Order: sequence, then C-alpha cells, then structure tokens
Amino acid sequence: MDAIFEATIQVLLSDGLIRLNTTRVARRAGVSVGTLYQYFPNKQALLFAVLERHLAMLATAIEKACDENLHATVETIAEAVVKAYLQAQMAQAEISPALYRIALELDARELTELAARRSASAIEATLSSAGDGRFADPSLIAQTLTAALYGTVPAFCHRVLAPADGIEAERQLTIMFRSYLVAHRSGIAEGHESKNGVEG
Repeated sequence: MDAIFEATIQVLLSDGLIRLNTTRVARRAGVSVGTLYQYFPNKQALLFAVLERHLAMLATAIEKACDENLHATVETIAEAVVKAYLQAQMAQAEISPALYRIALELDARELTELAARRSASAIEATLSSAGDGRFADPSLIAQTLTAALYGTVPAFCHRVLAPADGIEAERQLTIMFRSYLVAHRSGIAEGHESKNGVEG
C-alpha cells in the first residue's frame, strides 16, 4: 500500500493529474495492474485514498500538537496548532496543487469535514486545559479556528508554495489565532451574556 501511495505521488509530480492512470502508477510501484486493482478498482478510488491519507495526516499532526500542549498558555497553543498544520502541508507542498484539484474533482467535502472534526475536537480539549485562562465556549472557538485552517490554507494551495511562503503563512495565521484566542479569553463575561440572550 505504501509503495502504491508513493508511486501515485511520484506520477502526480512527473505526469500531472490528467495523465495519471492506474497503469502508470502500477508500473512506478513495481506491481501488476491486477494487484493494484485488488486495492483500488479505478483511478477515482486511488485518488480518493490519496486525499483521505493526506487529510488524515493533517488531523493527526494537529492532534499530536494539541496533546503535547495541554495546560500550555493560549499563545503557545495558537503557535503549536498553526505550526503543526502548516508543517504537515508544506511536507507535501510539491503536490498540493494536485491534491487541491483532486479535492475539487471528487467533491471531497465529507473527507474534509471528518478531518476538521478530529482537529476541532483536539483543539477544544487543549483550549479547555489552557493554563492562563478559560473560554465561555471552547467548542465554538475550536470550530472557528479549524474552519480558518481548512478554509484559508487550501485557498493558496493551487500553486506550489516556496518555503518563504510557508514561513509567512505561519506568521500571519499565528497572529490571527493569538489575537482571536486572547480576545475570547478576556471577553468571557461578554460570551456568557450573549448565551443568556443579552445581546446588543
């Protein structure tokens, strides 16, 4: 399976999404087309699996960062989440445009939503443990941050990102996340009022 996934990525890089087919992938992986078909009956199933694996990798990276930063400060949590997500993205920067097109072609909303739910759950748990403050609604905040990651980052994945682009994206997103979390941490009372229906 690893050989097939690696071969798919190599063919994506060398031949592009349009020219990718199961025959080329099987040849690059060193297996017969029949063997490949035992796992993936067609090109669409293969691409779906590649995208699923990529999104699972992103969610796992966030979960690991969150587990390692339980009870940390709000600003540290913001930095850790952004860094983990972008490092995972940049590890596959060369094929990001192809993955972006695969997601559009396959209508992979369910896959993306699953990865986002995993990420939001991990972020919520970490925010609930923050060592320097509490949040009125950590679940909503976690969902908002996750939406920003999974919505903003893919928007510039239609091209190959240079390392400098990744560094700048990390800087900008970290500022955004820190500011958002600090604002909510200091506005807990306002959050409770809104929940009780006392809105302006």
